[in-house]
Amino acid sequence: MLTISFRRSWYVFLLLAGPLGPTLADGQTTEHITIDAKAATTPFPHFWEQTFGSGRAILTLRDSYRSDLRAVKAVTDFRYVRFHAILHDEVGVYNEDEHGNPVYNFSYVDQIYDGLLNNGVRPLVEISFMPRKLAFNPDALHPFWYKQNVSPPKSMERWDDLMTHFAQHLVDRYGIDEVAQWYFEVWNEPNIDFWNGIPRLDSYLELYAHTAKDLKTVSPRLRVGGPATAAAEWVPEFLKYAADNHVPVDFVTSHGYADDTVENLFHTSEDIPMDDRVCRAIGKVRGQIRASAMPDLPLFWTEWNVQGERGSRDTLFVGPGLANTIRECDGLAEMMSFWTFSDVFEEGGPIPQPFEGNFGLRASGGINKPSFYDFALLHQLGDKRIASTSRNVLVTTRTDGSLVLAVWNIVDPSSVPQLPDGPSGATPEKAGTEGPTRTIELQFSGLPPNAGVSIARVDAGHGNVLPHYYAMKAPRYPTPEQVKELNEETALGVPEQSHLDGHRLVLRLTPNTLALVTIQH
Repeated sequence: MLTISFRRSWYVFLLLAGPLGPTLADGQTTEHITIDAKAATTPFPHFWEQTFGSGRAILTLRDSYRSDLRAVKAVTDFRYVRFHAILHDEVGVYNEDEHGNPVYNFSYVDQIYDGLLNNGVRPLVEISFMPRKLAFNPDALHPFWYKQNVSPPKSMERWDDLMTHFAQHLVDRYGIDEVAQWYFEVWNEPNIDFWNGIPRLDSYLELYAHTAKDLKTVSPRLRVGGPATAAAEWVPEFLKYAADNHVPVDFVTSHGYADDTVENLFHTSEDIPMDDRVCRAIGKVRGQIRASAMPDLPLFWTEWNVQGERGSRDTLFVGPGLANTIRECDGLAEMMSFWTFSDVFEEGGPIPQPFEGNFGLRASGGINKPSFYDFALLHQLGDKRIASTSRNVLVTTRTDGSLVLAVWNIVDPSSVPQLPDGPSGATPEKAGTEGPTRTIELQFSGLPPNAGVSIARVDAGHGNVLPHYYAMKAPRYPTPEQVKELNEETALGVPEQSHLDGHRLVLRLTPNTLALVTIQH
């Protein structure tokens, strides 16, 4: 918790008076950061909140999915959503008549994309998976609960026909000016068990080439890319193949998570902390693009999340993990797609109860997790950045001239001793709140003395739903009334108001606090 209390003047004085030493009692550490508000800036587009991932296509027809989409849209204004399985048999796109001729049905496709567009979000279309009647192996089913088919097509001509009909239908329905603003990504993680073509790489490259050319046949304005690989793989091979064979590529995509192994991401045995792996992987792929025959292609990281150890994705840890990733990845990717915005998600079957460490910003029933509020705070950062050497701060400016900082105290869940009575060495309601406190002293130049300060935060006492959920006896199936109560209890409310002490601000951050500091001048 950020514990400057604006109702207890003696405590403000205690925190703000006098220089602080390098180390405080009880394991607290102090960091001194100097910030020049007049320093040069660089563009800071909000690449982390332009796109979100979400389970699979058919889920978008549910009211719970659309409710979560609207809630996340309201706090991030995200523009694109990506999901799997638009060609799954449950969407009903492909069938064959009694003579074996293709029969297309885009009824559910229309409802899916209409629902997104009506809520102000466009699709980043992941073209997957294989309709069973088009599959070379109808029994090549992935072990996910919804059993998607991961086979190549039995006929590449049939696949071409499906792709051109699919793309032409979208253009006919929505208009080329609209669909030209979408992105089409070919398949999902073909380098692992989501694709069983043989050889895996060569068969995917053939599928990509056909798909890209099919889309461009409908309109050269349609944007297509790949290879959508897990663990930052295949990008040099993909780009070389495309260049050598004159295959269109408008953007590059790949995936990487904080808890992917170093061996999988980098093929080394280096000791790389989980908190640094995502951006190291993105930097690796960015370098591969620059070294290719198409060095200026944009990079979209279409799946990522912070580490999920000990249920950490439901805890306060997400905020500092997210902020640190933004700090490290700035300038490396045009878009990053957080997986996922919602726990309306069924890879392992229906989620049996809230807070089992799933990926989303909202738990079952629309309960806001700390990560929901983290994204809401970071949305308020400015669009220009001032450089800082600190690993615990992002310094930005807004067009109105205000200075906006994200400041955090990241405590990796793996660094907290594990005890048998809870996911992070404590009772479950305290998950993410243990570890050392950090005191950060900010010294400003280029600001008027005693400038007004606004502070909002997500910490143990703000935006942290777990204590409230367990105080409610952890209902397995929360009622709408209970969901409303939980969201009201965790709402961040009005930021606290204060002012600089001359040119100085001291923040005391308990474990996994994320604070947003706004200074008007």
